Amino acid sequence: MASHALKNPVAVVGMACTNFGEHWDRDVDDLLVEATHGALASAGGLSVDDVDAFWLGSMISGVSGLTLTRPLNISHKPVTRVENMCATGSETFRNACFAVSSGAYDVVMAVGGEKLKDAGYSGLEMPSVPNDGTPAALSAPAMYSMIVPAYARRYGVSEAQIKDAMTHIAWKNHGNGALNPRAQFRKAVSKETIAAAPSLAGNLSVFDCSGVADGAAAAVIVRAEDAYKYTDRPLFIRALALDAGSGTGRFDSDYDYSDLSEAAVSAQQAYAQAGITDPASQISLAEVHDCFTPTELVLMEELGFSERGKAWSDVLDGRYDRGGALPVNVDGGLKSFGHPIGASGLRMMYEMWLQFRGEAGERQVPDPTFGLIQNQGGSPGDLVSVVTIVSGSA
Repeated sequence: MASHALKNPVAVVGMACTNFGEHWDRDVDDLLVEATHGALASAGGLSVDDVDAFWLGSMISGVSGLTLTRPLNISHKPVTRVENMCATGSETFRNACFAVSSGAYDVVMAVGGEKLKDAGYSGLEMPSVPNDGTPAALSAPAMYSMIVPAYARRYGVSEAQIKDAMTHIAWKNHGNGALNPRAQFRKAVSKETIAAAPSLAGNLSVFDCSGVADGAAAAVIVRAEDAYKYTDRPLFIRALALDAGSGTGRFDSDYDYSDLSEAAVSAQQAYAQAGITDPASQISLAEVHDCFTPTELVLMEELGFSERGKAWSDVLDGRYDRGGALPVNVDGGLKSFGHPIGASGLRMMYEMWLQFRGEAGERQVPDPTFGLIQNQGGSPGDLVSVVTIVSGSA
């Protein structure tokens, strides 16, 4: 299957991200306006009129591009609404990059936002797709909890050892989020508190699950050759890869829930595009979709950062800590931010924007070379995954 690097490279020249959290006094319009105008201001003070086209990511907070045109008072501009489950933010960005690379537009924006808390829902709101009523009704924590016993069986590891690694991931990400002014949860949590929390589903407790939040983020994208017209520190896009699985995993008696193959395939395509042959040593930092702690654990292997069956040990050894060999989710991840679906992938990109500009403060990773973003939607056996690779040079 062919998956090529962009023939005409593109770069991010402006970004902004709102605080994520419970914005009871604001609606999705307010969040989208803040993110959009913030990104334009950081791109040398552009205005909405300077943007040729917009891509908007939102799963449930709006229908059509009018969700963006109304609050921003945009008239007669192409605005495309994108949805790809929880990978919506990265999919929005991917399509906006393609538009510039194709030569169709000079300056575009990818904007993602979601307002979830007003509904009073305890988890992600998923639009109901009509079916015959036979599929089992499982919560997201229940589906992802199946990773733990599957991984234990596959690699001969005890569930207690996996739980220790999950506790470390939650501790790491909450510690990182405590340093991030835009995170919803800005408090470090001890391993003792995390380990003692009661179970919600299988081995998953509340500290193993990402939260629910409102938020928005936006990026301004131009041709790489034009990037320095707008900023002295652009972020260059080196790879964009998407993989959608068959969606039949849960109906296959041979399916192993520790296998997130869509993440592996999208990563392999992205590495080929970027010319990366050893991701474990060449990737400087990664933002991954830690919707649940066992997800981040398995992703370390799917992305080629750890050997198969060894991620739990690498996690406990601190390899993916902020000061480790390959820092993962240094902004706090979904664990600290929550997950406003349309915004999450762009929020991950925003951390790369800060890191490669040297503006991440206490979270700063020294001299990053390549950054990886993995944003996924669905559940084990029923997944889509987007992998994006960035760098500070063309």
